[in-house]
Amino acid sequence: MTRCTLSKAIFLLVSLVVLPSWLRAEGLQYPLTGVVSADGKSVFIADLNQTGVWKLSDGKLAVFFQASKKFRTPLNRVRSVGLDRNGKLLAGDSSTREVYRFDDEGKPQPLTNGGIGIPMDLVVDPDNNIFVTDLELKWIWKIPASGGKAEKFAEVEAPRGITIDADKNLWVVNHGKNQLLRVTPDAKVEVVVEGRPWGFPHEIELDKNKTAFVTDGYGKAVWKVSLGGKPEKLVSGEPLVNPVGLTWQGETLLVIDPRAKRVFAIDSKGKLSAVPTSAEK
Repeated sequence: MTRCTLSKAIFLLVSLVVLPSWLRAEGLQYPLTGVVSADGKSVFIADLNQTGVWKLSDGKLAVFFQASKKFRTPLNRVRSVGLDRNGKLLAGDSSTREVYRFDDEGKPQPLTNGGIGIPMDLVVDPDNNIFVTDLELKWIWKIPASGGKAEKFAEVEAPRGITIDADKNLWVVNHGKNQLLRVTPDAKVEVVVEGRPWGFPHEIELDKNKTAFVTDGYGKAVWKVSLGGKPEKLVSGEPLVNPVGLTWQGETLLVIDPRAKRVFAIDSKGKLSAVPTSAEK
């Protein structure tokens, strides 16, 4: 080995040991889901390959919370993020079977004492109660606004994405017999879309007219379901590879794709474009 080659090898080794992971990252590695901040200017992103939560602002990525790489430590495997009614960031973590709320200092505080299974997605009602889809235990849990023991709210075969409408109905993506369900405020489960029209649906969002938008990973598509209508593709194919996350930023629908390692935007005309994302150095 030449002296030059040896020097490069030593530099690389030192960098891997000393530098924080976000400085080593070239960008998103496996972004799974996201939520827009209360002021609408930033996007909080969960990336399974870079433990913790990232923040995307003006096309620049930075770490919001860096979790440990050690399994079963807080936020090691963030699978869901959301905002409560006070604009506080929430995160569901499968490694600790817990939902966390970030305090004013940016520190995560556990809410349930690990009383749930795998928190795939979460949403908050007008009273700040948190509803969580649990793929492992096959329940939708209800967590009090101030935290505490999670209560069983509704049983669903295989719940993933969840959102809420103006009438407090929960809309749930299900990997069971019927893929799109609605759960009323009194916990009655109703079928919105019968059967299994999607390959691998993940998350759901609604517009003001209760039109549902669903990501389909295997179908490489985002689907649109008008109230009372049938599913139709909104966008599909390249550059989408495996769309998973879905969240609104104003009138723009953001799509998070872990395989493409990108965030995409769908405007009001249905045009898809990539959102700039570069790691701060």
